[in-house]
Amino acid sequence: MGRYLGPSCRLCRREGIKLMLKGARCETAKCPMERQWRNFPPGQHSWRRSRGSEYGLRLREKQKVKRYYGVFERQFMKYFHQAERQKGNTGAALLGFLERRLDNVVHKLGLAASRTAARQMISHGHVYVNGRPVSVASYLVRAGEKISIKDAERSKKLARANLEELGEPQLQNWLQLDMTKLEALILALPTRDDVMIPVEENLIVELCSQ
Repeated sequence: MGRYLGPSCRLCRREGIKLMLKGARCETAKCPMERQWRNFPPGQHSWRRSRGSEYGLRLREKQKVKRYYGVFERQFMKYFHQAERQKGNTGAALLGFLERRLDNVVHKLGLAASRTAARQMISHGHVYVNGRPVSVASYLVRAGEKISIKDAERSKKLARANLEELGEPQLQNWLQLDMTKLEALILALPTRDDVMIPVEENLIVELCSQ
């Protein structure tokens, strides 16, 4: 899988919202989105850009979601085709798949400062699912599964440092965390209301269905 190696804040500026790509730093005054002189799209002629076409509006919604969850085009389309085969709203099903990614869950539990940091923790073997190590960040969690940190001093120290830096996480109803044991339980599957990023998923469905 490829990686984006450019400046993370540039992505937030392009989408016009905070994508929370740098963890706690995004909540401080150091975030470029907090500075009036940089709170506009990157590029030399950004001030001359128009509202955009109908295609452009749909593309921006898609790019916003891809960058928020840290997935690339091929993987995103894989989730979309899976969502198409589900009963009900395709857009809600698509966002549900993205919410169930293991890296997203680890980040929401407060065990990692960002989704990028969560992917690194997972790939380094710090995260266990049902007592077994899982090194694939795209693993889709299911209701009833238990997520824990590896029983090693280095792993637990890393997770606790993240919890101290970020503070006690505001967990959603489908997640439960024991901060003492560093164990979490997936109580249910996430719903559309659990998606934190403002997005019009119907525009993404229209674009990907063409």
